[in-house]
Amino acid sequence: MPCEVKPIRYGHSEGHTDVCFHEDGSCIVTCGSDGDVRVWESLDDDDPKSINVGEKAYSLALRNGKLVTAVSNNTVQIHTFPDGDPDGILTRFTTSANHVTFNASGTRVAAGSSDFMVKVVEVTDSSKQKTLRGHDAPVLSVAFDPTDEFLASSSCDGSVAVWSVEDQTRVVNWNVLPKCNDVSNAKSLCRLAWQPPSGKLLAVPVDMSVHLYERKSWTHVGTLSDDLSQVVNVVVWSPCGKFLAAGSVGGILSVWDVEAKLCVERQKHERGYTICGMAWHPSGGQIAFTDTEGCLGLLDGLCASSSSSSSTANKSTKDDDDDDDDLMPATGKPRNRGSFLDDDDNSQDTGSLKVDKLADDDGGSASLRPVVPAVPRPVYEGPMPTPPQKAFQPGSTPAHLMHRFMMWNSVGIVRCYNDEQDNAIDVEFHDTAVHHAMHLTNSLDHCVADLSQEAVLLACEGTDELASKLQCLHFSSWDTNKEWMVDLPKGEDVQALCLGHGWAAVGTSAMLLRIFSIGGVQREIFSLPGPVVCLAGHGEQLLIVYHRGTGFDGDQALGVQLLQLGRKKRQIIHGEPLPLSRKSYLAWMGFSAEGTPCSVDSEGVVRMLNRSVGNTWTPVCNTRESCKSKSDHYWVVGIHENPQQLRCIPCKGSRFPPTLPRPAVSILPFKLPLCQTSTEKGQMELFHWLIETGGEIVWKLSCKLEREFRCVELAEMMTQSVVTLAIRYASRSRRMLLAQRLSELALEKASQLEEEEELDEEPPAGRYSHTSVSWVFPGVSSLVDLPVTHHKGCVAGAGKSTGSPAGQPRVANVLDTMTMSSRKPSALTSSSKQSKAPVLKPLAPKPRSKVQCTDQTRTPEEKRTEKETEKPAVEKTPSAAGDNVENTRPKTGFQMWLEENRKNILADNPDLEETEIIKEAMGRFRTLSAEARLVRSCDERLLITVVVMLCLFCTFRTLKFYSLTVIIVE
Repeated sequence: MPCEVKPIRYGHSEGHTDVCFHEDGSCIVTCGSDGDVRVWESLDDDDPKSINVGEKAYSLALRNGKLVTAVSNNTVQIHTFPDGDPDGILTRFTTSANHVTFNASGTRVAAGSSDFMVKVVEVTDSSKQKTLRGHDAPVLSVAFDPTDEFLASSSCDGSVAVWSVEDQTRVVNWNVLPKCNDVSNAKSLCRLAWQPPSGKLLAVPVDMSVHLYERKSWTHVGTLSDDLSQVVNVVVWSPCGKFLAAGSVGGILSVWDVEAKLCVERQKHERGYTICGMAWHPSGGQIAFTDTEGCLGLLDGLCASSSSSSSTANKSTKDDDDDDDDLMPATGKPRNRGSFLDDDDNSQDTGSLKVDKLADDDGGSASLRPVVPAVPRPVYEGPMPTPPQKAFQPGSTPAHLMHRFMMWNSVGIVRCYNDEQDNAIDVEFHDTAVHHAMHLTNSLDHCVADLSQEAVLLACEGTDELASKLQCLHFSSWDTNKEWMVDLPKGEDVQALCLGHGWAAVGTSAMLLRIFSIGGVQREIFSLPGPVVCLAGHGEQLLIVYHRGTGFDGDQALGVQLLQLGRKKRQIIHGEPLPLSRKSYLAWMGFSAEGTPCSVDSEGVVRMLNRSVGNTWTPVCNTRESCKSKSDHYWVVGIHENPQQLRCIPCKGSRFPPTLPRPAVSILPFKLPLCQTSTEKGQMELFHWLIETGGEIVWKLSCKLEREFRCVELAEMMTQSVVTLAIRYASRSRRMLLAQRLSELALEKASQLEEEEELDEEPPAGRYSHTSVSWVFPGVSSLVDLPVTHHKGCVAGAGKSTGSPAGQPRVANVLDTMTMSSRKPSALTSSSKQSKAPVLKPLAPKPRSKVQCTDQTRTPEEKRTEKETEKPAVEKTPSAAGDNVENTRPKTGFQMWLEENRKNILADNPDLEETEIIKEAMGRFRTLSAEARLVRSCDERLLITVVVMLCLFCTFRTLKFYSLTVIIVE
């Protein structure tokens, strides 16, 4: 089995950590700078047991049901295991203890402290202590000889010492380390290790290599380097004593076969963090390691590759005629990155092991062949392939957990309980009106589930005897048969599934996608371009994620397809790459509540499909920014676009929430990763996205900036109603040029909307109908139509409906009914623009049926006759055809005054033509006082209209522009 590094997980807060295995390998135990000791049943354990031992824990050791920790309060404590009950203090120092370790029998504990002392304490009687003095700086690490005769220690004074435990004397001392004044300043922790089971060799990390020292003779017999370019921090022997593993400051994990002189494994930490703790599984197949960022990792598959390498190396030693291909381990790639001499019996892998002599089994020594110069050999140093992530179900927790969530979405929650007492599935709905809660017996060991408002979909893997099964509980069915089940072909397992509106989809291990109706009819089946990763459904949309190929350097190569499963089936996204963060994997995939595809990767980055820019993916939030610690995560369960927020569950020290107690859902707002979001410019650009998704905008930020051109660019992205607010604030801020530009932009938007609406659309039946009052404001060249609301029962012009729902009048805002008018304030006097302005025709007496209230007493015949006799007062030129602006406006005060006084003018001057009548009337009208002009002897509504116009004019001159709605009550 090839050796691989499992994806790391956060175990503790940032800082120094340590790790060890239980004697039987049943669990992993870690400690960290958060003061907690955590017991992990496996690397994927999302609910580890936690034991608080102090403010900070620097080191730990476990043996015979006793847990010993070096804590920041200058003590070495002991707890029972696995209960974690305090069992006293073994010893105290004047400063912090840096490292603790058990002897082979578990009867003694050795501890090294920053007060330069090493203490050996009896576990059963802590009063029996031995103190070893001789270091001149803080002690870095301690290690017991397997025979319990010697104790080795390393120190910041640059020395490595071997002590006689019984005599409390220093046997030998090597000055091989760089000197420093404190553990925090040390280049390496210099964790020492004796070779089991006899302690024949002592491994000492020295700079970028590992020195091997022979027992009793205390001579340097070899150096392990593997061409390392990073300082070695910690070393650990395999239980059999044949292999030595080392972790470096830069995150390199190396494993040597010491006897065969080969580096059989070399892996790199996926994030490059410093490795500060290592432990070998008692079976020899795994190495657990921790780093200085609080992460826990696992190097798996060592047993197969290591034994294969060892046997291959032994064969090469015995048979000199074998070529160097025999040195290839079972993984299929050369573990050794050094060089070989194929035809020389004296050749050694000088890049992996430089040996002068090694001790034989009975304590003697034997000279080895001299080292000869190496011959270069080509070695692949390119990017390494990334193991593809396994198929998963979005909204579920890992399948190996006994109590887990099989699905958590906007409809409800599906829980699975699989323990000695019960093996069942509980289905709970957020809205009990959809369906009542259900309790299902999980006799088929279902491992995948999905939930919709129509059905519950379950699936189980196949076995040698039984095929993989798909089971659907169609609780929304109107007949009595509410359940159906399908067996997949033998050898084909369900790996992913989802539900949509009226259909169910299943992705299988045969790279097939099977689509069923909600009633169980097989509708479609087609092949996928690669192994399925996950599926998601929403309405008629089906989202498919699969492996496009092999990723490299920790990156996944995923593809995505989006299908529309309506009456006209079509493919919207054609297998395009799915973007993820560097060295991350897909953690969640689904749809927003509004139906937009979304994804979340393991780095917490939430992306949403942006259909307006060619189906690209826009990052809308990073949940890691809201986490208080690096070990904390947010588990996403839903996304909403309006309002822009994520529904997720905070997970402290884990990636997944526990089932009990029921976790609480938190809300995180969207936060786009725009540049300079702390500046007003960045905040204004952030509003662009909010506007497009229906959010509000504070336009004050734009006017505070000096870049009015940029403000107009932002306004082009707004809706018409938001542009209204922009014009209002620009006018208040005395930015008349900006207000004029925005007014022109608003007119363009209004004309575009008018083109899309139906011209003959009838107004909705409601209490109010709407029309417009036109007015030209000083400083703004465009004609603005202000909405005027009339009471039901009155008819004012031929204003057109805005298309609001029946029975609900549309709320009219300023500039909502703005239309592009070609008439300018000087249209009546400028001859160069007469072709674009409406032509004023002679005014003839006519009925005022369009400005007076409807008489409920008139007969239908009278109403029909009146409509037939109506004629428009204003005609348009051909260039203005289709523009009903003049017809829809109320009559001016002069027009109404002329209608009343026409007879008097004709009585005084019976020979006047129509044009002369108008001139004469205008002269007389100018001589009237302001009060007389406002008198409406024929209709009181004229006075209200003129007052509104004057108020608007006066208000605008003071740069205060308000939306006015006049409700005219009969």
